[in-house]
Amino acid sequence: MVIYLPGNLEEAATLDQMTPREIVVELDKYVIGQKAAKRAVAIALRNRIRRQKLPAEMAEEIMPKNIIMIGATGVGKTEIARRLARLANSPFLKVEASKFTEVGYVGRDVESMIRDLVEISVDMVREEKLEEVADKAEANAEERLLDLLLPRPLGGPVSIPAASDAASAAGQPERPSENFTRSREKIRQQLREGRLDDRTVEIDVRERSFPAFEIISNTGIEEMDINIKDVLPGFFGPKTKKRKMRVAEAIDYLIQEEEQKLLDMDQVTRTAVERAEQSGIIFLDELDKIAGRETGHGPDVSREGVQRDILPIVEGTTVNSRYGMVRTDHILFIAAGAFHVSKPSDLIPELQGRFPIRVELNPLTVDDFVKILQEPKNALLKQYIALLETEGIKLFFTDEAVLEVAKFAAMVNEQTENIGARRLHTIMERLLDEISFEGPDLKEKNVKIDSAYVQKQLAEIVKDQDLSRYIL
Repeated sequence: MVIYLPGNLEEAATLDQMTPREIVVELDKYVIGQKAAKRAVAIALRNRIRRQKLPAEMAEEIMPKNIIMIGATGVGKTEIARRLARLANSPFLKVEASKFTEVGYVGRDVESMIRDLVEISVDMVREEKLEEVADKAEANAEERLLDLLLPRPLGGPVSIPAASDAASAAGQPERPSENFTRSREKIRQQLREGRLDDRTVEIDVRERSFPAFEIISNTGIEEMDINIKDVLPGFFGPKTKKRKMRVAEAIDYLIQEEEQKLLDMDQVTRTAVERAEQSGIIFLDELDKIAGRETGHGPDVSREGVQRDILPIVEGTTVNSRYGMVRTDHILFIAAGAFHVSKPSDLIPELQGRFPIRVELNPLTVDDFVKILQEPKNALLKQYIALLETEGIKLFFTDEAVLEVAKFAAMVNEQTENIGARRLHTIMERLLDEISFEGPDLKEKNVKIDSAYVQKQLAEIVKDQDLSRYIL
């Protein structure tokens, strides 16, 4: 599973001024509780900033202190790592350690996580560079489109429609260059106002390139995405075809084409590889699924083998990618797992040594559920209120209703499987099922959710524990 998180450049610029306490405050806006875990990741992030200020020789020797988060599902492990990466404007990859133990798995090896991280880093840097050249690309595309709408004169007078030039209509002679310039500016104004959007133009469109193919190497099957045109650049010329499209579509296509011309992909890849090496974060989930010694039988006999495969990646090695060699020495690894059956000490000693920081996340209480529903920037209640407001429904929750929802979530977690804050999603869907279905047809658009309504919608389901296992 790959999560791409576009960073905020303004936040990244001020990150070196943020203290660990301020980093925790930022994380508090999205994750409730779990102070110990937030402190650990804040210190890890701050140490990266400190390392960047050291002389190169000393900085090379300082390795990141990787973290293991121990806690049940739904308590905020992934969200803490995700928000940390967004705050740091770092390439971030979430990968499940258990994917490498699946029976019959013949896909990519553990090194693929580094290649995926570099791909994410390339996408991030490309987006940043595209923003830098966006204005110039738009101006160039506009000029190309104007050349299509009103071709430049090759010499001698140019014929202009009488309606497009007031001076010509009045019979006053003008020089061709002045006449052309005035007409071009008039069309430019119409183009910017959107009055020419439905006009059709014919432009040269590049044909799709040859499909990429896979290379089978001694490390497994890897998608190298090598293009025949890259292998034989002089043999194939750029192939284009004529295509008619509306002006509104043509300007978008031309802007994209101009952006690619202005983009220096060599510089992008160099910057992206360096960013992945120096500030990349890999969230290694379900680490507890590969913990434990070999038993010699059963489907999970490869667990210790997977640990040994992951070990060199975490220790620091060099991985070959389509963008060149990538060093993993300074990538921050944040591992997580419930560790209900196994425990961190069941990992092989070498891997344990590479995760020196261990933090335990606390189970969520009723008070935590109340805060999760109301306080974060992306709080669940805010999401549902905004969704239903698109249809004119004003949704209002009383404090008693919020507390009742939190109690039901905690109760169901106790009676069935404890899935943490994710239980709130299932509870809220069931609670607002009727309103969401009837929403467009409701005559009364102001809806108040109180504790009585919550009990009415949820009480019967929670009473039947067997049924609640399936519905909630």
